[in-house]
Amino acid sequence: MAEEEFLSRALRWDDPNRIKTIQDLYDCVDWVGFLPLFANGVPGSSVEESTAVWDWWSEDPERDPWLWREQAAREGRVAYGKFFDGRAGFLSLSWLPVFANARRDGYDFDALWDDGKARWRAKRIMDCFQEGEVHLSFELRNMAGFGKGGEPGFEGTVTGLQHDLYLVIRDFRQRRNRRGEPYGWPITVYATPESIWGRETVTSAYSESPAESRRRILERARGLYPTAEENELKKIFL
Repeated sequence: MAEEEFLSRALRWDDPNRIKTIQDLYDCVDWVGFLPLFANGVPGSSVEESTAVWDWWSEDPERDPWLWREQAAREGRVAYGKFFDGRAGFLSLSWLPVFANARRDGYDFDALWDDGKARWRAKRIMDCFQEGEVHLSFELRNMAGFGKGGEPGFEGTVTGLQHDLYLVIRDFRQRRNRRGEPYGWPITVYATPESIWGRETVTSAYSESPAESRRRILERARGLYPTAEENELKKIFL
């Protein structure tokens, strides 16, 4: 993203409407229901557009939205992952079941596979998550056979599984050397939403049709962003 493009979107530090703390972020996600991290085709729908320009990548955990996403994933107060047209963002725990029902079309992954609706690459990845396990991205890549010399398409498959709410981002962790010291960039940790919030919570909207869940999401999005193009609302939120 070009710097001038980013600067044109984020708020000034003294704007009274900006999100200033991670608690503000949680409150916003809880109220809105679903919130992409970066600006997209629906103007005003992102964390980027609701925070101050110079807080980003400041490395101050009190005010840096880039670090908030790590804390949010770790704490589990909201769900975090690539839920919005392949882009990262947040879901409130009240809207998570609605998105899960809409995106999964009412299927748990095993049932999706049994009905021939899941791709085998996705199956290889989901088979790695047993008994509430979590996996670092590079470990999962190797376990599922996508490592060096293995199958292609790992990133795209994991992104698709997040879109459909079969996986979420649980944490970000650094590698450790032989002395146990952390080094390098934080690495994404994946988990199933059921392992974090429980199956009863995640599937609580299964009692309604997936079409009804999609209608509810779109109706909420229209109310939040009445000037947005219909096709963009559907692209980002459905």
